[in-house]
Amino acid sequence: MKKILVPVDFSEYSEYALQAAASIAKQQNAKIIVLHMLGLSEAVLTKNEGQEVAEAMYYMKLAEKRFKTFLDKEYLKGIQIEETVQNYKIFSEVNEVAHENDADLIIMGSHGTTGLREEVFIGSNTEKVVRTADVPVLVIKKPVNDFKIEEVVFACDFKMENIRPYLNAVKLFESLGANIHLLYVNLPGERFRNSNEIEEKVKEFLFKAESGNLEMLDKVVYYSDYSVERGVFNYSNKINADAIAIPTHGRRGLAHFFSGSIGEDIANHATKPVITFKI
Repeated sequence: MKKILVPVDFSEYSEYALQAAASIAKQQNAKIIVLHMLGLSEAVLTKNEGQEVAEAMYYMKLAEKRFKTFLDKEYLKGIQIEETVQNYKIFSEVNEVAHENDADLIIMGSHGTTGLREEVFIGSNTEKVVRTADVPVLVIKKPVNDFKIEEVVFACDFKMENIRPYLNAVKLFESLGANIHLLYVNLPGERFRNSNEIEEKVKEFLFKAESGNLEMLDKVVYYSDYSVERGVFNYSNKINADAIAIPTHGRRGLAHFFSGSIGEDIANHATKPVITFKI
């Protein structure tokens, strides 16, 4: 991992993301790109004179000044940091910044109690980034000290559409030196599958994803519970996982990878850090 993008609004939640980024950057010897988005109207920026131009310049200078205080943290010492202020208003543009800078990971802060629906940014901007980003997005909801991902749960239904996020997740977590638990949650009722049915489905998925190599089969865990969300949380807590990873369907909203809003519920309600990978 070489570059980490952290969009900030200078709030305490942005600092949670910055703390996590600092820990990972030190482990990986990576660079942090800190992005602040002004969101000024085009009408203001296209004026050639007058109070509007002065106001726009004021906010630009204010943001640059706030960076000095916000980035004056002991935990950032020794890390290469690049600051950038953009006038983006649509948070899907964060994905463009990530690609322009070859970022390997986006880290954002979010309220821990209300999940991704009432963000520290205006509206649900963390959700917008998760929905549109091709780059993996790590969502942090509380302060983290010396953050490390040593045990991570990748929750998946092993449908073929999840091959790309699975491969991207394996690549990322191997670079972090994390132990990956591939989790399939088996449910009662109509969605129940017996052991042979599940194993065949998983084998077919891994055979195609890994070009015939089934070594990752030993990483698969079959866990029974009354809902996918509860199964993911209960197993993650059981092994004391450092993070939960899930595939996301950008065109259908946040993290829809089983059906309905299961993935969204996981991302919204999880107290652990959540990492999303685009399908």
